[in-house]
Amino acid sequence: MSKVRIYTLAKDLGVENAKMLDILDGLGVSYKSVSSTIEEDTVELIKEILAAEADGGSAPAQTETAQAEAPTQTEAPAQTAPAQPAPTAGQPAAPEKTEEPVSTEREIPHRAPVVTIMGHVDHGKTSLLDYIRKTKVAAKEAGGITQHVGAFEAKTSKGKIVFIDTPGHEAFTTIRARGANVADIAIIVIAADDSLMPQTREAIAHAQAAKVPMIVAINKVDLPQADPERVKTDLTQLNLVPEEYGGDLVVVPVSAKTGEGVEDLLEYISLTAEIEDLRADPKGEFSGVVIEGKVDKQAGVLATIMVQEGTLHVSDFLVVGENYGKIKAMTDSAGARIKEAGPSTPVQILGFSEVPSSGEKVISAKNEHAAREVVASRADVRRDEEDARDRRKGQRSLEDLLGPLGTVRTVNLILRADTQGSVEAIQGILARKEKDDVKINVMLAGIGAPTEGDVLLASTAEATILCFSVTASGGVKKVADTKGVDIKSYRIIYELIDEVDRLIKGNLEPVFEEKYLGRAEVRMVIRHPKSGNIAGSYVTDGSLKRNAKAKVTRGKQVVYEGTIVGLKRFKDDVREVQTGYECGINVDWNDVMEGDIIEASEMVEVEQN
Repeated sequence: MSKVRIYTLAKDLGVENAKMLDILDGLGVSYKSVSSTIEEDTVELIKEILAAEADGGSAPAQTETAQAEAPTQTEAPAQTAPAQPAPTAGQPAAPEKTEEPVSTEREIPHRAPVVTIMGHVDHGKTSLLDYIRKTKVAAKEAGGITQHVGAFEAKTSKGKIVFIDTPGHEAFTTIRARGANVADIAIIVIAADDSLMPQTREAIAHAQAAKVPMIVAINKVDLPQADPERVKTDLTQLNLVPEEYGGDLVVVPVSAKTGEGVEDLLEYISLTAEIEDLRADPKGEFSGVVIEGKVDKQAGVLATIMVQEGTLHVSDFLVVGENYGKIKAMTDSAGARIKEAGPSTPVQILGFSEVPSSGEKVISAKNEHAAREVVASRADVRRDEEDARDRRKGQRSLEDLLGPLGTVRTVNLILRADTQGSVEAIQGILARKEKDDVKINVMLAGIGAPTEGDVLLASTAEATILCFSVTASGGVKKVADTKGVDIKSYRIIYELIDEVDRLIKGNLEPVFEEKYLGRAEVRMVIRHPKSGNIAGSYVTDGSLKRNAKAKVTRGKQVVYEGTIVGLKRFKDDVREVQTGYECGINVDWNDVMEGDIIEASEMVEVEQN
């Protein structure tokens, strides 16, 4: 029996993908995504449901029409009373008021998805972008795109798709590390003849840390030595299971040379964007993100900005970090001068005096005075944060590094070693260290010294970088100190494993139990004007310690529970008194009596296996 993909059926029947998924949920049909396939009998059942809805929808419409006509006929004789038309005129107005909030919410339109392409060197990222640029960009926009803006818009049957031409995954994470969510979808390009490579794994780790939907494009399928199945199998080793293997990862075979599969890739991008329900209000308050900035010898400082909300106009005042500027000129991705730009539109603007950093958030200001006020307040906040960071330096707890404690907690690690054998050995040991309530997530494992990209990833994902037989350079250590990332290097593997044990232990909720210390008999009560009543006692068993928990029993009844706040031997303060010695015990309780028994205990942490 033939099978049909869900999104194909929705397109044929003229139904939105979301509604199609709702129907399948109602039927109890399991699926991974809109690209999953369903049986032909299910297709027929869906067609019957849609047909029944269409027939049922006309009947209520006729009923409403009849009901609307009925009052008109009954009100005809009552037209002689002049007071009665007023309520009739007021009745239609009430439904209009109740519908206003719904219509306002629906006015927020969908926006185009913003896509970034990442992967290993020479796997065809640029070639894939070039093919899409040549075939999907209008002829008038084809020239000079890369020179003007590091992004372009592709026109597809599903609408507009915006591609960011970033220099690599490190730039992508730099933007994410500053809290800016520029890309909605990440495309990981993997060559069919090469499979997973070090930078491929890094790109996947960065996309996962950014928590954006990911699509894998297996490129170069036109080559004789291409082996897409090997790529899919290797992906499963990273816990990425393609849909063909029962997972939820979308994998599309493509060829940037012949164009094979590129249409399918664009289709999947549009479907993913539809599921994410990307919306933006062009009439709302402006916000955007800096993609890149540079200095042009002729024009001056140029900044490429992605508009996320609202609309950007020439002459607007913009604030980026602690700098501001007025837009003097604005060009689109084709290099054409424009006066305004809406959501999901990359533009290049002229007007800043200093080059803004990639990933900086952009807001608008009413005038120059307002822009200066925002810059001044940000400078104050920065200084306060720097002072607070200096005070906290060296006092960060594991909870600060690993986040709040939950039911199942994760220790994020980035592993660097001198050889592949060392990496595999350490990963094998770490896998055996996992517990039911603590998971060890090795986000990235590679050979060689840690890089600035590792630090950015660790900063974004709140991870610790562990190095075995390799050390970080001075520049990388400086960046790590700035970002608050721990880089720890070891020459002995057991020391590295001990560090992981400490991380796991720090990430577990400690378990304590009460440990008995000793007891003493009160033989006299000494009245003290400042400390209150002090129990002159004789230690009959174990030992008593200052600050230990105290339980006072009188006969068989517990009369007080508190803390031993003071211990004295003659006139000297002591920390501990052993069996067979007399001492003065202050439990900060004035009702102690001769004959009472004071029992001491302390809470100790239980070692967890």
